[in-house]
Amino acid sequence: MLKKHLSVAGIYLAFFVFIFSCAKEKEHAQSIVQISTINALMQGVYDGTTPLSALTAHGDFGIGTFHALDGEMIFLDGVFYQIKADGKIYEPEKSILTPFATVTFFHPEVNYHIKKLSFTQFKTEIDSLMVSSNLFYAIKMHGTFSRVKTRSVPAQQKPYLPLVEITSNQPEFEKQEVTGTLSGFYCPPFVTGINVPGYHMHFLADDKSFGGHVLEFEMTEGTLWLDQINDFRMLLPEEGGFLDTDLTDDLTDDLEDVEGG
Repeated sequence: MLKKHLSVAGIYLAFFVFIFSCAKEKEHAQSIVQISTINALMQGVYDGTTPLSALTAHGDFGIGTFHALDGEMIFLDGVFYQIKADGKIYEPEKSILTPFATVTFFHPEVNYHIKKLSFTQFKTEIDSLMVSSNLFYAIKMHGTFSRVKTRSVPAQQKPYLPLVEITSNQPEFEKQEVTGTLSGFYCPPFVTGINVPGYHMHFLADDKSFGGHVLEFEMTEGTLWLDQINDFRMLLPEEGGFLDTDLTDDLTDDLEDVEGG
């Protein structure tokens, strides 16, 4: 009888060890994966190096751009969307390459109901919910907006101009009374030159009629999800313009112009 009890106990122990190890593996598996660096993109490294199909191995959520800077990328619920300079939404082929993207598997810990937020208030609200501003956060917010202002960028031809020159004449779009999803990331201050420090958000309307890189918004009501992540990885190009680009310059001021429009 004692042997039988020990055998049953052993089965339960093995089961719990298996469940725990699976949970730890899932936890470890969640990371932010980034293609190239923001400073390379800032200096005109727009040739894509990684197919969208490869990004799906690292996430189901993210933002970025496309080969030759052909529009804004939104990766939401495992589906890629491309907001081109004509303001229209496309679903690109997964063979298309990206020169810069940031992705993760979205598993939020925070689910928070919110009302009446501007973009500035949105940042302050998330600041108050963070465990630490030295960690990474994937952010999603869905709801109704009284106003959203976005931008996209047109596809470029070589020789490529720096990003700050391109966005100085970028197409901008604005929509009133729209329901949709904000998605993006908060990155800590120490990622300067690698990614965008602070908040980088894109927008996609539910009816797929409007979207882009977020410049301004006024939200009426919605739900905010936050996913805290402490594992950050970069996949750097092994060929092309990235290898010859001087990445030592401080482009902070130019990046602020690019992000703020």
